[in-house]
Amino acid sequence: MKIAFFSTQEFERHVLDEANQQFHHEIIFYREKLRRSTASVAAGCPAVCVFVNDVLDSATLSQLAADGTRLIALRCAGYDNVDLARAHQLKMAVVRVPAYSPQAVAEHAVALMMTLNRNTHRAYNRVRDGNFDLNGLVGFNMAGKTVGVVGTGKIGAALAQIMKGFGCRLLGYDMRSNPRCVEQGMKYTDLASLLSESDIVSLHCPLTPETMHLINRQTIALMKRGSMLINTSRGALIDARAAIDALKTRDHLWYLGIDVYEEEGSLFFKDRSSAIIQDDVFERLTTFPNTLITGHQAFLTHEALRQIAEVTLANVSDFESGAPKPENVVRAIRQPAPSMGLR
Repeated sequence: MKIAFFSTQEFERHVLDEANQQFHHEIIFYREKLRRSTASVAAGCPAVCVFVNDVLDSATLSQLAADGTRLIALRCAGYDNVDLARAHQLKMAVVRVPAYSPQAVAEHAVALMMTLNRNTHRAYNRVRDGNFDLNGLVGFNMAGKTVGVVGTGKIGAALAQIMKGFGCRLLGYDMRSNPRCVEQGMKYTDLASLLSESDIVSLHCPLTPETMHLINRQTIALMKRGSMLINTSRGALIDARAAIDALKTRDHLWYLGIDVYEEEGSLFFKDRSSAIIQDDVFERLTTFPNTLITGHQAFLTHEALRQIAEVTLANVSDFESGAPKPENVVRAIRQPAPSMGLR
């Protein structure tokens, strides 16, 4: 099948080409992000493959459908960037990669925690400048600390296993308990209790209307004094302006580590080092010494890239043969998600 791949990076193209040797699809790579103004380049392609910041709104989907596209293949787990109702109206199928190396994302979350805690990023820069002063680099022992995991699916479970190894107490918040997390000694509780008891809160839930700005002024006010917040899921789970105010006052939130950002679509995955970034909220976040930002790279391991490529191309082949895997098909119409707010 002829597939137009949007938002492709150099590091993934050779992986996709290698995986495609067993599927024999016709792949066309585009660096550009998919949106209404770029959709026409996919004319004649029955399938398009997209990533987290491509925009598949009603106008984009309509253009794709008019030009012959019948399949939207997401090479990611989340699908909050797709207008599923419109896709259903246009009789377009949507498939995804529901789980690719949960360990990769969980391990990156831990990397953010450890870097913030032990100030390794600041120490690295000091030593390179010949500055061996240790003042301002004091961290804390991870052992014995309470880690709250919001969203205990495969990634949350992988994180729980790692933090158990550190000797941490585990709290979880989700609509359903995960037996793997319970085996690690996780105690499930409500969000308010998790926030008030946790030294570290790590977000691993999907972005839905109910979880939009789950971390806001009200929920930050519930957090334990001196706590750390980590987000490797979706940027809009956090109200960035509320986080900035909290970091300034240090009443509750002392550390912030994020691999995602609500307005990252206009920033991430490109070299902008010679440009003046116009996002004042993002720029303010970069000024805090107790904030660490990476550019949506938590998934970025060799193992994850191979799995993404293989599952994505297999999804296209399964669609072509009329037998898509049910677990990889996104429901045509989004069902109301259970509330992840306070209860």
